[in-house]
Amino acid sequence: MLRMTGENRGARAPLLECGSGEYSHNHKTLAPRCCFWLASHVNVRKCVAGVMLLSVLTILFYSYYVTIPLTSLVWRDRIPRPLTQCSLLASQQQAARDHRSDARLRIDAKVLVIVESAYSRLGRDIAELLVANRIRYKVEVAGKSLPVLTTLDKGRYGVIVFESLSKYANMDKWNRELLDKYCREYSVGVVGFATPSEETLVGAQLKGFPLFMHTNLRLKDATLNAASPVLRLARAGETAWGALPGDHWSVFRANSSTYEPIAWALREHDYETDGERMPLATVIQDHGRLDGVQRVLFGSGLQFWLHRLLFLDALSYLSHGQLSLSLDRWILVDIDDIFVGEKGTRLHEEDVAALLTSQAALQRLVPGFRFNLGYSAKYYHHGTPTENLGDDALLKHREYFNWFCHMWNHQQPHLYNNVSQLEAEMMLNKQFALEHGIPTNSCYSVSPHHSGVYPVHEPLYEAWRKVWDVKVTSTEEYPHLRPARLRRGFRHRGVMVLPRQTCGLFTHTLLLERYPGGRHRLDRSIQGGELFQTVINNPINVFMTHMSNYGNDRLALYTFESVVKFLRCWTNVRLASAPPLALAEKYFQLRPDELNPLWGNPCDDIRHRRIWSKSKWCGTLPRLLVIGPQKTGSTALYTFLAMHPTLKPNLPSPSTYEELQFFNNNNYLKGLDWYLNFFPPSLTNNSQITFEKSATYFDGDLVPRRAHALLPNAKIIAILISPSKRAYSWYQHIRSHGDPIANNYTFHTIITANDSAPKQLRDLRNRCLNPGKYSHYLERWLSEYSVHQLHVIDGSMLRSEPAVVMNTLQKFLKISPHIDYNKLLKYDPKKGFFCQVVGGEKTKCLGKSKGRVYPPMEERSAKFLRRYYTPHNTALSKLLVRVGRPVPHWLKDELSANG
Repeated sequence: MLRMTGENRGARAPLLECGSGEYSHNHKTLAPRCCFWLASHVNVRKCVAGVMLLSVLTILFYSYYVTIPLTSLVWRDRIPRPLTQCSLLASQQQAARDHRSDARLRIDAKVLVIVESAYSRLGRDIAELLVANRIRYKVEVAGKSLPVLTTLDKGRYGVIVFESLSKYANMDKWNRELLDKYCREYSVGVVGFATPSEETLVGAQLKGFPLFMHTNLRLKDATLNAASPVLRLARAGETAWGALPGDHWSVFRANSSTYEPIAWALREHDYETDGERMPLATVIQDHGRLDGVQRVLFGSGLQFWLHRLLFLDALSYLSHGQLSLSLDRWILVDIDDIFVGEKGTRLHEEDVAALLTSQAALQRLVPGFRFNLGYSAKYYHHGTPTENLGDDALLKHREYFNWFCHMWNHQQPHLYNNVSQLEAEMMLNKQFALEHGIPTNSCYSVSPHHSGVYPVHEPLYEAWRKVWDVKVTSTEEYPHLRPARLRRGFRHRGVMVLPRQTCGLFTHTLLLERYPGGRHRLDRSIQGGELFQTVINNPINVFMTHMSNYGNDRLALYTFESVVKFLRCWTNVRLASAPPLALAEKYFQLRPDELNPLWGNPCDDIRHRRIWSKSKWCGTLPRLLVIGPQKTGSTALYTFLAMHPTLKPNLPSPSTYEELQFFNNNNYLKGLDWYLNFFPPSLTNNSQITFEKSATYFDGDLVPRRAHALLPNAKIIAILISPSKRAYSWYQHIRSHGDPIANNYTFHTIITANDSAPKQLRDLRNRCLNPGKYSHYLERWLSEYSVHQLHVIDGSMLRSEPAVVMNTLQKFLKISPHIDYNKLLKYDPKKGFFCQVVGGEKTKCLGKSKGRVYPPMEERSAKFLRRYYTPHNTALSKLLVRVGRPVPHWLKDELSANG
């Protein structure tokens, strides 16, 4: 460990020393003598020399204090000390309650939130907290009737939350009895919030409950009831001193044993003595002894940080543990920019000593904790002599820290389009590490400014793999910087990308007195605010800090020691730390659904555009998607669209020809660059619109969400024909391509296979029949895209009257010039469909695989399919009417034939 020297870093010598001599009584007599002496001994040459000397000294002084910012003048006795006002820190951590029940529950782990309006503040706060903790929920605006609460014999929701307690208490008798019956039968609890009102109530009874309320109060000094069974995440024993946010608090007073306070507070203007002050219940539990329904009622919203903890605990308790959050929280603190920084902002020896001391203190509260240092070796020894000793101190104590590589020169990787250049830069950093004994096996790296991580810069991932064997990185940019609660992880090219969190410290936050918003804002973030909530809401936290945050006022040490102590003081979370690779593996065990990325358009986010290669483009991304399904005429439509001078298809794929199959295939995991290569800038002029067609998009499970993430403004074209004909055509198609299962079974055997059939046969049955459930898949597309972006084509008309269909489609796309497809298409009697006119009377038709004539379908198969698709066709008809689209002729015919 470093020994703190007696020379205090802040105790710099004063620039000017003022003497303490006293004026003599005859100073007025001496003044004329001094003036006479100066006049007799000073000439012009000496004056000029004196002025020049003074100018040189001024320049030197200015250069020193501009090159070395004024932070070098900071006195070290002003460094803030971590918050320690907590009587529970020294005590053994209490065992948290387990809300799980052995009872057989028939509820879904989902929350129903009933709000007064779609724009209410509290409703938004509730939804944001649920999203941050990955709790599934549904929001419904309060109406005349309740939403559907059950599916068959299972409850849809485990907890029901009312944004307005008054709305809940004043429900009409029918809805209230229905809700209470549901809650009793499925053991579902209710959460209610008292909302502010203009009317001040004193001892007013809540309708239907032996509970009385006082409203519009100002409160202070909140405490928790340690005996409450609701508490799990929150820990009782301390007092949140000071005024509570807002002046519209409600408090509860009950005269029944069914009620038990969870939290109390005092009146803000209570002039009674300490012994006479009456704690007022601000959060209360109804054990359900009167009507069999358990409730937790809040006297205010979620602006008070403690209410956020209690709300999560209430969900856990009332759902019998189904909505319980894990109490494990993992923390990793990265220190970026080691050796990087202007003179005067870098670390001194005593800063390194403080870093080690703080790390030891944190290790006592967070097992396994070590600061994770990321270095750019080019700037080693680029500080003042004192700061260079700080660099040496870091290396001297290198074994006490974890280390990871930054870029050698702290350059942004997206500025390099050559992999070899990136490798050369990384090798310089690696050579420095080997020469100075820095470990090189962390398998972790962070890119300066998160450049190249997301949006992905493929050369960075390739160089990382070759030089450092990087398996883990982190970024705050996926999918976007804000809101932070939506940050996610993903995996690309074998590299696990963790979401990175900010702690309120940046390269410019060096001094506490200059912290934006002052010390009060930083402390508020620590004590229940943004930083505290970040740890609560995320089981794994990777925090970004910078070297400069550990010198100067050492704000990072203050921040992390304080928030860890505050967490120990007020919560039962179990804090721990581990190296990045172990954390990444743990993260994706918890979040396996995040392994596959969701590519967005970098041009839609100005921050992403800044850290994306200048050689990349996104203006040619398609604005039109033809989604199929297969065997409905999508290839013909593709050909017709390509005839229009305004529309330009993608470049062909070597393996799948005109279809890219990007959004529903392993091609998606190849990354955005792979997709963009089929739409190069040279493909179109400024007036043209690109499009692509992949018939497998229609029924792909992940396709609508993936497509909307990248192409949110695209127009979507679907082609629908009789689902029975489509299924038969698809079967014949794969037979002609040599599918062994299709060639071994008849069409009727495949479509009638039951769930006891061999898996290969069942899989073929599903691939044959499922795409014909049109309404199901269109609903999925409409959950991502608006009705105005979807165009449905009658596939039978596309075959018989393509010019009419194309004229209508041009109007939908609002493209010009409007061309007459009657002049571009001609019926070919040999093929049996319309083909492109090329030079006079000649036509160019689709390949031999298109327009095949198959043996007619067996009547028994046709009859089976009519019955099978009747409910799906009925749902499709209702859907088309609902969205204002015409019902195709084939659909009308099939519904009429079925009665």
